[in-house]
Amino acid sequence: MPTPKRAYASPLREQAAVRTREAILHAATELFARRGYGLVTVADIAAAAGVSPKTVFASVGSKREIMDRIVDAGVAGSRYEAAMRRVSQLSDPREVLAALAAGTRAGNETQSTVHEAVRLALPVYEDGAALWERATRDYRAALGDAARHLHALTPRPLYDAGETADLLWLWFGPDAWRSLVAEGGWSWSRAETVIGATAVATLYAGG
Repeated sequence: MPTPKRAYASPLREQAAVRTREAILHAATELFARRGYGLVTVADIAAAAGVSPKTVFASVGSKREIMDRIVDAGVAGSRYEAAMRRVSQLSDPREVLAALAAGTRAGNETQSTVHEAVRLALPVYEDGAALWERATRDYRAALGDAARHLHALTPRPLYDAGETADLLWLWFGPDAWRSLVAEGGWSWSRAETVIGATAVATLYAGG
């Protein structure tokens, strides 16, 4: 009997497929952030990526699936896990808050286009609440972990752990960075300094 042929996966073909997906996601992110999710079509994304609409569907999927992939890439690209490992190793509250300011600044700065794409999609996305939860779940959970870490240190914050977590989200969440940098015209460096100082002053009464 003839030996069955095994499927052959060409490394070059796989690399080309990865580059195509990356080009599509990059084009979609830029368009969603500039025009808004509701005003962008798959044909627009295909044209910007230099491929056909058929290739977009075959490589990434529907517009909704594209947004899901953008969110997943944004979460991974924020490198929040590395930032939280750094935070968990610190024992001085001031250093913890400085590390949070630096880490969330880096995540928001590098992923600002993704954040804007998500923000503009919320009013028209089929389930905007689920999209927002998907985009921010790990981010908010990480700040909750940071709040619990602060309460394990001396001195403790003036507020309970739940309130501390909410305040960290207020200061270090995406809305704060966007408000200062995108809307207020602050530099990322200035925003990092002031947000960190505000957190110290409020949680430790100027400590």
